[in-house]
Amino acid sequence: MELSSNDMKRDVVLSVQQLKKKIGRKWIIHDVSFDVKEGEIFGFLGPNGAGKTTTIRMLVDLIKPTSGKITVCGYDVNRDPEQGLRYVGAIVENPEMYSFLTGWENLEQFARMVPGIEEARIHEVVNIVGMSNRIHDKVKNYSLGMRQRLGIAQALLVRPKLLILDEPTNGLDPLGIKELRSFIRTLANEGLAVFVSSHLLSEIQLMCDRVAIINNGKVLAVDDVSNLLIGRNQYVVWMTNQPDKALAILNDQEGVRIVLQTEGLLDETALLGLPDDYIITEMDTDEIAGINRKLADAGIGIEGIQRVVPTLEQLFLEMTEGGGIA
Repeated sequence: MELSSNDMKRDVVLSVQQLKKKIGRKWIIHDVSFDVKEGEIFGFLGPNGAGKTTTIRMLVDLIKPTSGKITVCGYDVNRDPEQGLRYVGAIVENPEMYSFLTGWENLEQFARMVPGIEEARIHEVVNIVGMSNRIHDKVKNYSLGMRQRLGIAQALLVRPKLLILDEPTNGLDPLGIKELRSFIRTLANEGLAVFVSSHLLSEIQLMCDRVAIINNGKVLAVDDVSNLLIGRNQYVVWMTNQPDKALAILNDQEGVRIVLQTEGLLDETALLGLPDDYIITEMDTDEIAGINRKLADAGIGIEGIQRVVPTLEQLFLEMTEGGGIA
């Protein structure tokens, strides 16, 4: 992968090297390695039970790794957790708040436990997460999205260089997810390194710059989202007025494979609204124009040609040999 000059200048905020965790006789995490740089959103993608939360617990020193090294801003989290974790803000699983207190009172309570956080910083993070109008309401009256924002505000109080979010979109409606995605991007644009774990492939694809794919405690790939999808199978959907005749011609083209709808290789949302007799092909998209001419020369009317970009979900299924994601 060729790095841009901006990427090369970015400092590594979080470095995870050969991380392993054994509980009893069972290895839970196997040799996990990745880096997270300032100003990027890094996705940690895998199904429930893949080892995401166990890894995050090691990142924030809630549990110790069996072996491996975790550094934050150059500090070894296991040897010097006080120094390393001073640069980390985290929400592990669900943000825990006192529901009988207001949002402001919750932030005050947390600030008392961390030296050096003044009232001005509380005002600052409230503005950052856009909660000025509701911060003095009791938390029990907050929506789930507002609780997430308050949790992020709490994590930002310490002025972290790394923000860790464990399944931040869980339970949010589509509007809440979109707002959270936009908000996280704003934080990254200001230089914060954001580490997001999720089992929602589509959200990771929309939200993140780079991603590590994990399954059964093993990292299967680490790369830019776009790089992971380059070179994957390309799909083209053909809509014609003579589907049977078009199918025969397409089936006769070298390098073109007819994809059965029952194979389930494409994201169903990409096929919504298409007629029932569409034809899916797996092919080099550079050949579309030539095949289109052959179909037209055969008297077949072309009603539509649609490229379908592979998704992280398809990539994940290929990597895990069809294993599902929950």
